[in-house]
Amino acid sequence: MFWGLAAGRVDGRGFEFEHVLEGIQTLNEWALEGRLEVTAISLHTYPFVQDRYVILPHGASMGSGYGPVVVSGRPLDKAGLADVEIAVPGRMTTAFLVLGLYLGVEFRFREVPFDEIMDEVEAGRADAGLLIHEGQLTYGRRGLERVVDLGEWWLLETGLPLPLGINVARRDLGPDVLPELSDVLRDSIRAGLANRDEALEYALQFGRGLSTELADKFVGMYVNELTEDYGEEGRQAVAELLRRGEEAGAFERPVTVEFVD
Repeated sequence: MFWGLAAGRVDGRGFEFEHVLEGIQTLNEWALEGRLEVTAISLHTYPFVQDRYVILPHGASMGSGYGPVVVSGRPLDKAGLADVEIAVPGRMTTAFLVLGLYLGVEFRFREVPFDEIMDEVEAGRADAGLLIHEGQLTYGRRGLERVVDLGEWWLLETGLPLPLGINVARRDLGPDVLPELSDVLRDSIRAGLANRDEALEYALQFGRGLSTELADKFVGMYVNELTEDYGEEGRQAVAELLRRGEEAGAFERPVTVEFVD
């Protein structure tokens, strides 16, 4: 999504961009402080920062029929999963919220950096692990078993794609700046989609050792037409997930979903 700007293929319209690379849980925590003007965050975090940030109408990571995966070193059913400790990538991630909605009960968990969760499960230090990012594709190679694909469960439950990550911009940039900034970032996403091979080569610098084949598959799962624009279906998915989270008592107060026009 950032390749168009990084490669100078998109007109920045006077904006200066610095690409800050951090894990999603760190970005979620930074958003609570309003540290960055534009940032990716978990949708689960948005209700806690809605006064400070507004959602950009592009840049979402949505999976239709697939998403975060819970794995274990042994067969587990839903009831068994509710009785064991689960390694999670952060309590502010959307994956954590959806797992709670799936189980319907409070569950035992331990926060672990997302790229160490498979190690914890494989070594037996955690009974199960909640995988985000490319771990969704590679757990089988480590001899781990899938307990549930939360994106698949969500699609069967609602008929909607599962919105996981979103891009937001700080409200204090102002109503004159926000729409133009949004257009620049949308242009970069469009450039990446239109020049997939070059954009993928750029993204592989940050791929934690992924092969080109796996990286291409992973990007194809989460960078698509819904990334370019949520559309009616994407906005409905966001509203439904936040409604269910609110109903479950996951947020401190009611949520107002607002996009940059």
